[in-house]
Amino acid sequence: MTTATLTPEQIRVTPDRRTLIVVLPGDERIELPAEMLRVMSPSAEVQGHSPSQRQTVGGKIQVQIIDIQPVGNYAVRIMFDDMHSSGIFTWTYLAELGREKEERWQAYLDELKAKGLKRER
Repeated sequence: MTTATLTPEQIRVTPDRRTLIVVLPGDERIELPAEMLRVMSPSAEVQGHSPSQRQTVGGKIQVQIIDIQPVGNYAVRIMFDDMHSSGIFTWTYLAELGREKEERWQAYLDELKAKGLKRER
């Protein structure tokens, strides 16, 4: 799929600021929790500059989305209420998170447990 075929028809945040809704062409609807977006942010702060530098972020169960800003025609920058805003979420990455939501979330929960971290603060 090209970036053009993944360009969302709609992006919005639910009134409680805890879920990002992305509607892709063909009426594919993706709902991504703010917590998931925050802990899986594509930022260097979370992902590092190599796989060995990737951080496991806990304590974000209450995080909310406070702003979404377009980045060119290929992505959005999401600002969270903990002031994290350095991740650029491409259309491709958002689609991947939507398609792999359950597997990625379970891997995250397993990683938290293995590292003795919690979702709450």
